[in-house]
Amino acid sequence: MKKLTILLLAIFAVVALASCDKDELGPVMSSDPGAPSITSPESGQSYDLTADQAEDTLLTFEWTEPDYGFPSAPTFAVEMSMAGDFSDAVELGTTNQTALSVVVSGMNNTLLSSGATANQTFDVAFRVISNISDSVDQQVSEPITLSFTPYLVDIQFPEIYVPGGYQSASGYTNDWSPADAPPLFSVNSNDKYEGYVYIANDNSEFKFTKERNWDLNWGDDGGDGTLEENGVNIPAATAGYYKINVDLNTLTYETLNTDWGLIGSATPDGWDSDQDMSYDPDTKVWTITLDLTAAELKFRANDAWDLNYGDDEGDGTLEAGGGNIPVSEAGNYTVTLDLSDAPYTYSLTKN
Repeated sequence: MKKLTILLLAIFAVVALASCDKDELGPVMSSDPGAPSITSPESGQSYDLTADQAEDTLLTFEWTEPDYGFPSAPTFAVEMSMAGDFSDAVELGTTNQTALSVVVSGMNNTLLSSGATANQTFDVAFRVISNISDSVDQQVSEPITLSFTPYLVDIQFPEIYVPGGYQSASGYTNDWSPADAPPLFSVNSNDKYEGYVYIANDNSEFKFTKERNWDLNWGDDGGDGTLEENGVNIPAATAGYYKINVDLNTLTYETLNTDWGLIGSATPDGWDSDQDMSYDPDTKVWTITLDLTAAELKFRANDAWDLNYGDDEGDGTLEAGGGNIPVSEAGNYTVTLDLSDAPYTYSLTKN
């Protein structure tokens, strides 16, 4: 009888231990939670955007939530793609809900800054991405395609500024004045900024500011291309016209000294060599006057193809690596290149 009692107690202990282990495991994540599915709007819808409805809600994206096997609070991101394959993905917004509304002006500006042309219709792909942690794979919805016709508007891109000791000599009024400093632009509103700055003298210095004041500024303490708040001045050893890129996501920057020229079948030397342009600090544009034939041309920096601009839409705005620019009629032209504002523009004026 004593042995039987001991045996029963051992069995009860094993059962209790197994029960405790099971409770301590907690919820188990599903190995196949499924992707979110966009339920609204339906693929194939078309939207004609108008300025008089700029602040109205254009549409609301709605989607289903993946089943992770336990109560969870995923973060959802809605992305759009002009290319359709999301190689050029632009994030419209993030939320912990299963819906995201977009206003007319926001969509219009995003379309234009992503390469769409006003008053033309474009097919755009959208998808929803679900995240619960960095250690868990994202769940990505099947895309839908919507059509939009944006309206023309003067887009105000986010800016940062480049004050420095070069300003007065370079056509930017007062030295070390953020109020007068040239801007850099974030055309995709993603904290990645780009712009061009003329520095007239060797051995100049500059910094970056978030606003047109010194409240938040960045320099480079180590001279290594990384930024620190209130860091030391950044040197520009050589005078020139600098392309500057700043990524505030990673606090890094790059500078490239550039000279600009025309090249193409419309120019005197064809595609073999550049026709050098001249920079005017007063007008802040590059110009050249020359004879052109009825053919094509592009703008490029430093007599190389690493950095060049063309015009994909034929609308007078430039895209990096864009299409050849046609010259419809032979003659003597004054050609301008304006990289002082975003988007970059050009003109061909027959004399």
